[in-house]
Order: sequence, then structure tokens, then C-alpha cells
Amino acid sequence: MPIIAVAASIWASTALAAPQSRSFSFESGGCTLSGTLYLPEGHDGTPLPTVIVTGAWTSVQQQMPANYAREMAERGFAAVTFDFRGWGASGDLPGGVRYVESPRNKIEDIRAAIEHVATLPEVDVADINGLGICASAGYMVDATAGNTLVRRVALVAPWLHDAEIVEATYGGAAGVAELIEVSRQAEAAGGEVIPAAGPEGAEGVLMPIGGYYYDPARGAIPEYDNQWNNAGWEGWLTYAPAENPARLDKPLAIVHSDAAAIPQGARRFIAGYARDVTQLWLPDVTQFEFYDDPAAVEAAADMVAQHLSAAGMN
Repeated sequence: MPIIAVAASIWASTALAAPQSRSFSFESGGCTLSGTLYLPEGHDGTPLPTVIVTGAWTSVQQQMPANYAREMAERGFAAVTFDFRGWGASGDLPGGVRYVESPRNKIEDIRAAIEHVATLPEVDVADINGLGICASAGYMVDATAGNTLVRRVALVAPWLHDAEIVEATYGGAAGVAELIEVSRQAEAAGGEVIPAAGPEGAEGVLMPIGGYYYDPARGAIPEYDNQWNNAGWEGWLTYAPAENPARLDKPLAIVHSDAAAIPQGARRFIAGYARDVTQLWLPDVTQFEFYDDPAAVEAAADMVAQHLSAAGMN
């Protein structure tokens, strides 16, 4: 299967002013979800090509989703972000449970967002697209596969694992089994919430690595919950988005780096995808840099805009 390579300079933003935005809400799974619509500055109300942007695990819409939504609005798109159920400003799961990284729920939420966005007057219903970042890349694939409302899909720094990658990442078969048992016990107890991010070496923390999620100048913004519910481990570990990539029936673009998280998962997905993939592999860009480094975000947004602007459906 041939691979289409693109350079970071293929698309140039012509908008110099900051985008405008407005809030909205919609329903998914019995919950009210909080969303934001970003538009080019001075937008006159004409329906625009639109991209729904979703972010990394534990994230809220004001983090990397907002960074990319603003970039896309500056390139002439309407862009949508939202908080998944149980996260950020969106409603709780049944019983008041929050902070569960549930692939099933998040896929359903993206589908509900797509359906709602198609009703907005600023949106060209014939040109709705998806952009998934990190963990939500798999969710975006599943939410858009076979979805007639969606035209194209792009993934930035996608975390696409399969059973083999899961075991390699989480301590082998024994480590995975232990986390699944933790998950089941937490679910039986109605949830067990721990900090999502902490300083390097911290105990009892999902991500004891410092960096993006722990740095107030980066992802540790006031809107960030910084919480993880251990009841989410089983759903996350048994979700295998790198398997069966042929399910995606949309034109696809991927931006990644060998210095970022599990690039082998993206390559496995590409190898099994049934169409050509537009790819941009940036040198020496880490996972967190894809979230907020200006040069990395701009290069990725340039490529995504080029892909989503391509004529035709194929």
C-alpha cells in the first residue's frame, strides 16, 4: 500500500486574529455534556467545514483540544471541543461516579457530539470531520467508522494499542491482570479516585512523571480535574484500537513522532488500514510536546488542515 508523505509547510494559515468561541451543551448517555464552538474571527455566519477535536486520557477540553481547535479556527474551520461525561464541566455517570476512562462511553459521547454539531447553523453538515489526539484517537476511529455524517479523520500523536502493546506497557500479563483486579474492586466499591498526575516518583498517582499534567504553565490549568478512577482500568486495558484498522472507512491522516508514545501502535494501524494514509512524522517531538509546543502544534495543525480540505470523499 503506498504512503502519502506531506511536509509541515503544506498549509499556511491566513488568519491573523484570534478565533471567537461560544459554549453549548448536548446530551449523551443521559448526561448533559459541555462543549465549545470555535469560529474564525469575524465569522459572518456562513456554514463552515467543521472538525470535532478530542484529547488525551483524563483531559478536559481547555487543554490540548482547545489548542488544536483554535489552530483549526485560524485556518478557516469551525472547531468543536467538549468534556466527556464524568469529566470537566460535563455531568456525572450514574450514581455520581466521575473520572472513569471508559472507551465505550467516550465513543458514545463523540457520536452524540457529531449528531449535535450537525444541527448547529455555523456547521456545514456535508463537511464534518474528526481529530483525535493521543488516547482519544482510538475513540475517534470507532465513533466515525461507518458514520455517514463524518467526511475525514485525522489523528495526532495517536495512542493506538493492542494486547501486545498493553502487556509491554503495563508490566506484562501479570501486571495487566493485577490492574484489572484493581479495576473490578474499585468498581464494586463505587469507584476509587486517585490523583491523575503528580511529581516524578510520587506514590499512588496514575502519572508520577511531572511534566505536562503537573505543570501549571502547561496542562495543570484550573479546569483540569487531575483525577483518575481506578474503576477505569479494565475498560482501558481491554480496549484494542490498533486491531482491525480496516473498520475505518474514512480518508485518514496521522501526525506522529518516533520520540512520542507507542509509535509502533500507529504503524500497526497504518499497515492494516484499507486505504492510503497521509502521514507526517516529525523528528524528536515528545508526546507532551504534541499537546502544547507551538512548533509541533502548528506543524500538526497545518497537516490536518490540508488533509481535511482535500476535495472529494476519497
